[in-house]
Amino acid sequence: MKWDNLRIFLAIARSGQILGAARKLGLDQATASRRLSALESDLGATLFERHTTGVVVTPAGERLLPIAERMESEAMAAQSIVGQSDVALSGTVRIGAPDGFGNFFLAPLLAEMAQTHPELRIQLVPMPRNFSLSKREADIAITLERPTEGRLFARKLTDYTLGLYASQTYVGHVGGIGSLADLSRCLFVTYVQDLIWSPHLDYSEPYASQCAQVLECAGIVGQMQALATCGVGFVHDYTAHTVPGLVRVLPEISLKLSYWIVTHADVRGLRRVTEVMDFISKRAREARADFERE
Repeated sequence: MKWDNLRIFLAIARSGQILGAARKLGLDQATASRRLSALESDLGATLFERHTTGVVVTPAGERLLPIAERMESEAMAAQSIVGQSDVALSGTVRIGAPDGFGNFFLAPLLAEMAQTHPELRIQLVPMPRNFSLSKREADIAITLERPTEGRLFARKLTDYTLGLYASQTYVGHVGGIGSLADLSRCLFVTYVQDLIWSPHLDYSEPYASQCAQVLECAGIVGQMQALATCGVGFVHDYTAHTVPGLVRVLPEISLKLSYWIVTHADVRGLRRVTEVMDFISKRAREARADFERE
């Protein structure tokens, strides 16, 4: 039984299809399918039910999955401990993060770290969604809540605040925004309600219902670009300065949320992962005053 075939098994189990796994591993579909068949032959068991839309893990595959994941973890640990990574920080680390934190805080931060460690390949995925660490969608995830299930390690990065913002031009256009009643003349910019990926982001009520019209945008970056033109909406206080002309309205209204940094137990011991986590945590602590507006 070859380890390479187990790697293909893991990739297929995580992607739910042979083609997607093959692409991720840099193989053609025929090769991936042939190696999977070889593994099934070695084990004397069918690991997936094949359908036109993808594959489903069989009971035998479910029993193999945790064993293969442990083997993968040991292989990664060997590479980290015995390989060149004990001389220079190297390898790939993928970080999944909310688009606001990823674009406005992490992107410049990780560019700095990449310059310091030329052999380290950092992949930042700043998207408004949750990332599955067990499926290896990312090595590190930034979340809005502490996970309560799975073999995950989490620590709090920082609290952060949000306030209501609008462009100075728009405030003048609607005749000022000095009370909640003034929202009745405004366009409210917020998330697409049925695409909200965390319950912590469901904060548009009761403000949206008081506005004349609502514009829904799936990501905070898009919301901020819309607010640069017109409308009122919640913006992270630490990002508001990036949009020229954006001003705080109704300053008595403030929300507080939290960021957590999370990794899977299987990769927590990898030096490249722990050093990236420590670097992000340290810089978040240093910027804590920027994240929270009194």
